[in-house]
Amino acid sequence: MARIDFYILKQAGQHSRQSFACRLAEKAYRLDNTVHIQVGSHSDAERLDELLWTFRDGSFVPHQMIARSAGELQSPVTIGCGGDPCEPRDLLINLCDEIPPFAEAFPRVAELVTSDDDCKQLSRKRFAEYRNQGHTLETHNV
Repeated sequence: MARIDFYILKQAGQHSRQSFACRLAEKAYRLDNTVHIQVGSHSDAERLDELLWTFRDGSFVPHQMIARSAGELQSPVTIGCGGDPCEPRDLLINLCDEIPPFAEAFPRVAELVTSDDDCKQLSRKRFAEYRNQGHTLETHNV
């Protein structure tokens, strides 16, 4: 069973989720972990791709988008959406409204929850699904 961490953010909006995902991916990368970030759409993937280069002065998070890759994924951080094929990595950062079907292949999953009512409601649903599947759940207020 995976460990699922729910990060409760004080801020609202998709940009807050993506910014925190960048910081979390950077921390995991610096700890020599591989990361996959799953987003809801290709436009979200494009925004996250750009944000990983610009979210902080001096930041460096080597990454690649699965949709643009025509071969083996070499980067420690990957970004995917929809039906993009995803190999298991050390950490899955889920920015989707649902649990990705491949989430059980990851030892750790990070769920990012903003203060938006819709985001909180969808996150509660995912929390209940993970709990019913027997995963270890942790909640962090950040």
